[in-house]
Amino acid sequence: MPDETYALQVRIEPWAEADLDLLYRLNTREMLEHLGGPETEERLLARHKRYVEIERKGTGRMFGIVLLPSHEAVGNIGYWERSWQGETVYETGWGVLPAYQGKGIATMAAAAAIASAKAERKHRYMHAFPSVDNPASNAICRKLGFLFVAECSIEYPPGSTMRCNDWHLDLDASSS
Repeated sequence: MPDETYALQVRIEPWAEADLDLLYRLNTREMLEHLGGPETEERLLARHKRYVEIERKGTGRMFGIVLLPSHEAVGNIGYWERSWQGETVYETGWGVLPAYQGKGIATMAAAAAIASAKAERKHRYMHAFPSVDNPASNAICRKLGFLFVAECSIEYPPGSTMRCNDWHLDLDASSS
């Protein structure tokens, strides 16, 4: 019997106005336990607006993660510009709804997002900053060839300090 994990396929689709419902479904205590908890309505709507506008502004891309062949929205992923240690890099982050976690969906979507960032040829480096307490996201970084740099502190959400692992990927490298 084939393993359903390997039979799954995902596609990433540019974030659109219609994805607000998905953002609400991702804004739960369970989904955001490593990121400071759910956001207020006001912050969530502001986040949605940023996601819709980011590509037009040229500062990154946000995507919905769509499970195929059902075309069901199961998460989000993106990358955006950030100043890190004196240079502009891409930061990446993702979220997959609980019912779909542990199936390789985030890894497949992250690989597609990395390919998108590489194709832009805008920034050489991409970083991911998963919480030190988030083994799943740290494992995804390892699987995708990110190199562990060090533990660090990141302000997130605004006004709070979060202990993270700094993972670094050279987008100019020939791998992936």
